[in-house]
Amino acid sequence: MSIFQTAALASGSKGNSFLVRTKETKLLFDAGLSWKQTENALLQLSLAPGRVEGIVISHEHSDHVRNVGVLARKLKVPIFVTEPTFHASEKYFQNIPSEVIFFRPGDYLEIGDLVVHPFPSSHDAVDACNFTIKKADFDGRKLAIATDLGYSTKLFLQEISNVTTIILESNHDVSMLMDGEYPWHLKQRIKSINGHLSNDQAVGVMSQIAHEQLNNVILAHLSEENNNPQKALQTMTQYLSSINAQTKVYLSRQDKCTPLVNV
Repeated sequence: MSIFQTAALASGSKGNSFLVRTKETKLLFDAGLSWKQTENALLQLSLAPGRVEGIVISHEHSDHVRNVGVLARKLKVPIFVTEPTFHASEKYFQNIPSEVIFFRPGDYLEIGDLVVHPFPSSHDAVDACNFTIKKADFDGRKLAIATDLGYSTKLFLQEISNVTTIILESNHDVSMLMDGEYPWHLKQRIKSINGHLSNDQAVGVMSQIAHEQLNNVILAHLSEENNNPQKALQTMTQYLSSINAQTKVYLSRQDKCTPLVNV
């Protein structure tokens, strides 16, 4: 079977970036990491940092877009972003030598041999998107990237219903969040329908989309203050074990990339 892989280069409140690659095409989703962090992560995966075909931006929050300028200057590749997101984060797009290509949620973007389908996310940003990605010669494998969403809408569940790998937010443990030191307004924002999915809500998503061909879930955007990697892992693996699912579970981290995962 031909190469179709993904990895979380890093994920969390300090910066997010995800790699999707085939033999022909390498795409980065989000630009929250510095050039050095991006370069080091790609080298850890034994991939040449210079060969990337584009960067796709999900929304304007700084942990997803703050380094788009430096990455564009280093890689000299087009940036794909919605127009409202571009205007909301325009300060990060200064002095970009490469093309900025606008898309709308619902479009299908053909980039190399990948087809990227952005669709709306329930996150508190001007035009936040989640994504599904498949190869142009669709062979049944399909990836979803959903790292910032407050709740799972009907559209969201419909779009990800037949994925074979999903990068899914598992941001917080509710008890840790509510007992923690965050101010009340921030706790409310995180728990809201426009905030972030908890570990239990991530399981709730999986309970509605689990199927025999769902090979992998990469848990992403874990809070360093309001979650514990073992809590997130245990919550998901216990559920998958309870339904006898063979889905493999990976944890993304803020300081280390995941392995390359076959979609």
